[in-house]
Amino acid sequence: MTLRFDGRVAIVTGAGNGLGREHALALAAHGAKVVVNDLAGPSGALTAEDTAKEIVRRGGEAIFHGTSVTDPDGVQDMVEQTLAKWGQIDVLVNNAGILRDKSFAKMTADDMRLILDVHVMGAFHCTKAVWAPMKDANYGRIAMTSSVSGLYGNFGQSNYGAAKMALVGLMNSLHIEGKKNNIRINALAPTAYTNMLEGLVEPEAAELLTTESVCPGLLFLVSEHAPSKVILGAGAGCFAVTHIYETPGIHIPENDRTPDAVAEAFDRISQPEPAHKHSDAYGQTQSFVAMAKGAASARAQA
Repeated sequence: MTLRFDGRVAIVTGAGNGLGREHALALAAHGAKVVVNDLAGPSGALTAEDTAKEIVRRGGEAIFHGTSVTDPDGVQDMVEQTLAKWGQIDVLVNNAGILRDKSFAKMTADDMRLILDVHVMGAFHCTKAVWAPMKDANYGRIAMTSSVSGLYGNFGQSNYGAAKMALVGLMNSLHIEGKKNNIRINALAPTAYTNMLEGLVEPEAAELLTTESVCPGLLFLVSEHAPSKVILGAGAGCFAVTHIYETPGIHIPENDRTPDAVAEAFDRISQPEPAHKHSDAYGQTQSFVAMAKGAASARAQA
C-alpha cells in the first residue's frame, strides 16, 4: 500500500516552521492540496507564506492563511476560503502551539490562560469550523498535537501539560461523535528538536530528533486508512502507542465502605492485571455496576 493524499485537501496550523512546516511539506509531497496557517514570525524567520511558496516551488498546490487559531472569525474565514478554492476539507492538523514555561510557584493565571487559549481553544475553533463540512462529506481526518508533557508530566510545564492532556479528552469524545460520519481523530505526541526544545537537549540528541522523523506517523494518522482514538508517540524515527487502562478494581460492601477500607485495600485496587481498556466513559460505569451486582450476588449465596 502506497499512502497518498491525491484529491485531498489539508489544513495545517502552526505551519510556518518546525513540525507544522514539515507536516505541510510532507502532505503536499504525498499529493495533498495544503492550506498553510501560521502567524507572522519575527523578521527573517520562516513564515506560512514561505512554506506555501516552497510547496508550489516543488510542484504542489498550496495557499497560506495568517489567522491566529485563537480567533474564531479568522479561522472561519480560513475554512471558507479553502472551501471556495477547493470545495472540500479532508484533513485538519491542529499543530499550532506556544510555550510559556515556568515553575508552578512562579506561574500566573495569564500564563495558564494563554496556553489553554492557543492549544485547547485553538484546536476547538479549527475543529469546530471543519466539523460540518466533514460531516456533510462523510469523511474527515483530524490530528490533535498532544505531548508527553501532558501524558507523563514535565517540570515547569503545568500549563502546557494541562493543555496537551485536554486535547486527548477532546479527541476521545470527538472519536465517538464523528464515527458515524467517517471522521477519524487521533493525537500525535511528538518529540523533535524545534525552537521549543532549543538549548534543552544535547547536540547528539538534537541530531536524532529531526522534525522529518516525526512526519510519517502524522501522515498515517490522517490517511484514508487511519485508525481513530490513538495516541501515537513519535520521535527520532521511533513510534509507540500510549494506551489508557484501568485496573480491574475491587468492590467494598456498603457497611465496610470507609476511607480506611480503601487505604487497606489500595494494593489490590491498584493491581494492574488484568487491565481494562474502556471504549467510552459508560464502559467504566458498566464494569463497576457489574462488579457490584456480582459482589451482592456472591454475598447472597454465601
